[in-house]
This record gives sequence, structure tokens and C-alpha cells, in this order.
Amino acid sequence: MITANIASSLQKAFEPYAAYFSANLHKFLAAIAEHFWLSGGALLIATVAGVSFGVLCARNKTANLVITSVFSAARIIPSLAILFLCLPLLGTGFKPSIVALIFLALPPILMNTAVSFASVPAAILEAAAAMGMTTVQIFCKVKAPLALPLVLAGFKTAAVEVVASATLAAYIGGGGLGVIIFTGLGLMRTELLVIGGASVALLSILIDFLLSGLEKKVQTALFG
Repeated sequence: MITANIASSLQKAFEPYAAYFSANLHKFLAAIAEHFWLSGGALLIATVAGVSFGVLCARNKTANLVITSVFSAARIIPSLAILFLCLPLLGTGFKPSIVALIFLALPPILMNTAVSFASVPAAILEAAAAMGMTTVQIFCKVKAPLALPLVLAGFKTAAVEVVASATLAAYIGGGGLGVIIFTGLGLMRTELLVIGGASVALLSILIDFLLSGLEKKVQTALFG
């Protein structure tokens, strides 16, 4: 009897979730796709810009002082505040959302790139130059491989932050899994909050796991 009551309670508890996926599976998959496009686009642009500025910072002390100071200050600005700051210039929708996420992703990638390239031992660079390597060869075959693990660590941090923060894009019409969460808040539907929140959490954990694995493989390949 007790077992039957537990089974009945569990069935009732899961009914709203089953009903949602039965009626809205295509919308759920579309929200995941939007979340990936938003997060992936922001990460791609932030990686190109962050690595470029990071290499510049490692080579030029003045640029390092100015750029790192600006982006260090930018890190303390909440994600939602950046979103709302973009509204007057870009309006609502995808554009302000991706711009805000780019600003969120830039600091960890830039900082780690600057530190990693600046930390390459001078003795190794001198040895490479003594072997007759050109500046380009030294950068591609010595500096970049040695800096890569720390750059990947910065990218991993940025990726997890962006995937989690992309939820807020729904506030300004950016789409993604945040739409499910905010719909649940508006309609007081617990199942939507759980589905949206759990999906974002699982995506963040999955990305962290995959990038951690990649980071370890790169370190093993480079340093044994």
C-alpha cells in the first residue's frame, strides 16, 4: 500500500514535466540551440579579441597597464548591469545580449593570455633564437604551445560564466533557456523553473567537464 502511494505521488509529481516535453519538445530544443548560438558566438569573438589583446599586453608594458586595468574593472560589473547598459545603444534582442556576453567573457581570456605569454622563460626564448628560429617560429613553436594550457584555463572560465549568464539574455529578448525560466517565474510554474534551471546547470557542468578534459590532454601532450 505504501509503495503504491509513493508510486502514485511520484507519477503526479512528474506529470507536469512529461506534459511539458510532450507538448513543447521542439520549443525546448530551439531554446537550447539559441543558448548555444548566443554563448558560442560570444565566446568566439571574445577569444579572438582576448587572445589578440593578451598577446599585445605581454609584448607592451603600457598596453598591458591600460588594457588589463580596464578589463579588471569591467569584471566587477554584474552581467545584468552590462545587459541593461547595452539597451540604449543596441535596443533589445540578440545584439545587446551577445555584446554583453562578449564583455563578460573577455577578461578571463585576456588576463590568462597576457600572463601566460609573459611567463614564458626568457632562457627558453634565447635558446630558440640561438637555434636560428625566426620571430614567427618562436611564437608559433615555443611561446604559443607553452602558453596554451593557461589560455585554455581562461577560456574554460569564460565559457562556464557565459553559458550561465546567457540565461539573463531572456530579460531583453535575447532568447535561450532563460525564456523557460522567466516564463516559469511569470506563470508561477515550478516545472518550468526546474527544467530551465537544470538545463543551464547541466550545460555548464558538461562544458566544464569537456574543457577540463581537453586542458589535461593538452598539458599531458606538452609536458608529459
